[in-house]
Amino acid sequence: MDNISFKAALFDLDGVVFDTEPQYTEFWGSQCREFRPDRPGLEHEIKGQTLLQILDRHFDGDLKAKQSLIVERLNEFEKTMDFVFVSGFEAFVRQLRSNGVKTAVVTSSNLDKMNAVYNRCEGFKTLFDAILTSEDFERSKPDPDCYQKASQRFDATADECIVFEDSFNGLKSGRAAKMKVVGLSTTNSPESIAPYSDTVIANYLAFGYDDCLRLIQNS
Repeated sequence: MDNISFKAALFDLDGVVFDTEPQYTEFWGSQCREFRPDRPGLEHEIKGQTLLQILDRHFDGDLKAKQSLIVERLNEFEKTMDFVFVSGFEAFVRQLRSNGVKTAVVTSSNLDKMNAVYNRCEGFKTLFDAILTSEDFERSKPDPDCYQKASQRFDATADECIVFEDSFNGLKSGRAAKMKVVGLSTTNSPESIAPYSDTVIANYLAFGYDDCLRLIQNS
């Protein structure tokens, strides 16, 4: 099916555009040790979940009164964290766009988080044709809603899109949207995400437009 075109590349944010997962693991590790010592390692389980999901599932009940404190700490943390691109990302995106491919961020992060990104990462917006945040979706990952809405922005069908994800919820979301899925092994091991990915990469240094075309056309 070599007549399928490649119209849109849809990127999650943390662990896909930015190599921020180690920083978030450190932040949530500190909160979990303070408020959820009964759940060692919880900071690894919550990867890919929205802030609301994390609070509702793991910091509710007796801890509900602590939620505003955690959010305040998170907002302050994000104002000073480092937003470092995954290796090769900027060159990869520019190559896609030079070949007419639309690019979008599709993230569970909210507008407050994105404003922190815009303030600390000059030129970020120029890399993308659209930026969709949690406020744009009715249902969170692993539901396909976010990626379906992103493809609609570009009038693209599912088989014309590639999703780039690192978390299990995100990978499942791309799969559920019936799109090709590239798994980034920045957060989880290559072996663990392989069953949810059409291909797995560590970064974008050895992955380019031609690789995307082969993926799209291998249907």
